[in-house]
Amino acid sequence: MKEKWDERYQQEGFAYGKEPNEFFREWLPKFTPGAILMPADGEGRNGVFAAQQGWKVTSFDQSDTAKIKATQLAAERQVFLHYIVGNLEDLRFEESSFDAIGLIYAHFAGDKKAQFHRQLDTYLKPGGIIIFEAFSKNHLSFKKANPRVGGPEAMADLYSKEEINADFGNYDILWLIEEEVLLNEGSFHAGRGAVIRFVGRKKNV
Repeated sequence: MKEKWDERYQQEGFAYGKEPNEFFREWLPKFTPGAILMPADGEGRNGVFAAQQGWKVTSFDQSDTAKIKATQLAAERQVFLHYIVGNLEDLRFEESSFDAIGLIYAHFAGDKKAQFHRQLDTYLKPGGIIIFEAFSKNHLSFKKANPRVGGPEAMADLYSKEEINADFGNYDILWLIEEEVLLNEGSFHAGRGAVIRFVGRKKNV
């Protein structure tokens, strides 16, 4: 999988563009800046946006090439990212060390999604925020009609509202919807697709 992403990010230009995801752009400014974790941050478009909003950003991804481009984008926008290259299962952060987590198209293998969500939850402070957007299980027909819209091939790697409710049951739901959107995010998210959008606040328990 690392080779796949290195190859994608080695191409000229930014695979998903330099601008942040629209849902992330809409929701992040609603919250007081603190420390934010950005899993699967790729070439850094969302992490850089968070840094521009005053957040202390820790990004990670599997791809060394992605880190190079993210660092380049951060310098261009005159902000800083703490960027780690590695696999999620190998990374360890202190419990309750982040005020927010941005999960933007962080598609994990179907048999590991719930486990990774539980792992990430331990890093978030009570009262902390998750902002999530990813392709829904209804996306496959859109991908079949237009491969340029991107997304996983396997149904198990896609999301449903039921899975979000199960994985983040200890959260107050501020927003949870499945909808069709027209994506214009670089070369690999281009066209109409079906997504899950979720914003949740971790309960103080």
